[in-house]
Amino acid sequence: MGIGVGIFLIAIGAILAFAVNVNTGGVIELHTIGLILLVVGVLGTILSMVFWSSWGGPSYFTTRRRARRDVIEDEPL
Repeated sequence: MGIGVGIFLIAIGAILAFAVNVNTGGVIELHTIGLILLVVGVLGTILSMVFWSSWGGPSYFTTRRRARRDVIEDEPL
């Protein structure tokens, strides 16, 4: 899960947990589903940030690689 998906789950979970006021007759608890999505989104975002730094992060692609120069000497004629 990436950071974008984590933030999306946080937003959907917060909407379901705090903004929606629907009575479903006890079949589905939208507030509980919202809290679950909120927790999963927070954990996913935190884990993505932890693993992002361990895999190199944004500086991984900006580092320069030194070119190896081989010198070939010819025999004098």
